[in-house]
Amino acid sequence: MPGLRRSRLKLIALVGLAFLTLLYVATRSSSSSSGNASTTKRAPRGTPPVVLVTVLDQSKYSGAYLEMVRENRIKYAEKHGYQTLLAQIGDYDLHAAPFSWTAVVAMRDALTKYPDCRYVWYLDASGLVMNPKLAIEEHVMAAARLEALMRKDVSVVPPDSIIKTFSHLKAEDVDLVLTQDGAGISSGSVVLRNGEWARFFLETWFDPLYRSYNFQRAETHALEHIVQWHPTILSRMAIVDQRVLNAYATGSKEEEYKDGDLVIRFPDCAAAGERACETQSLAFAQAWRRVFAAAL
Repeated sequence: MPGLRRSRLKLIALVGLAFLTLLYVATRSSSSSSGNASTTKRAPRGTPPVVLVTVLDQSKYSGAYLEMVRENRIKYAEKHGYQTLLAQIGDYDLHAAPFSWTAVVAMRDALTKYPDCRYVWYLDASGLVMNPKLAIEEHVMAAARLEALMRKDVSVVPPDSIIKTFSHLKAEDVDLVLTQDGAGISSGSVVLRNGEWARFFLETWFDPLYRSYNFQRAETHALEHIVQWHPTILSRMAIVDQRVLNAYATGSKEEEYKDGDLVIRFPDCAAAGERACETQSLAFAQAWRRVFAAAL
């Protein structure tokens, strides 16, 4: 009968449509699940908590001074269960960029060699760790501590840059911590939180365009440029007072090292001659060895 036949055909069509709908939903769910599995990145376990990175430049520093820096880094790292990456000039292909760019590539190398580290701390060879009791994850990166340290709504490049640090930034959103000195942003002591953003940041910093700009202070001026003109970087960056992370042997009251500070740096010593850093750091070398011996 025609009416019965049409009813059966309609039923078959509805059943077929329902089957196709279920098949589509199942396929989409499976695809979505596999897509999420492939794109979701595992959070670093924090082993080691920190990789301390320093570039040892034999063309700028004496052998005795570099050996002392190496000892300083290793002893501090051993105290806190950190790892060190002590790179040499010439370890990486800089594509004709100045040797100072080695710092950026060494940080990227640290993330590759220690994918489960929580932080990378780059400390220039012109500096010494002076207080072995202070750990980066507590002294700088602990949320409550960083919230208190962050300088909000200040010019990124002093004294009068119109680009300022975010006033609403929260510590848990910070992936990059650095300081300023009288000349602007300092790249001599930088803490970077491991993660996808860290890799993006280092790739951006090392971009061929910035390496070809011939900035006067090479990677430091490139860093100043990108943090001012890339909101995706500025929105993850915190500036802290210099003595927290980057005190200088001489300078203004805000810059100058005081007993108990984490670090002392001699930022201009290399320009004064091969043995100038060794001479300037002599008293502090004796001091850190005494303090470390008492703390270990």
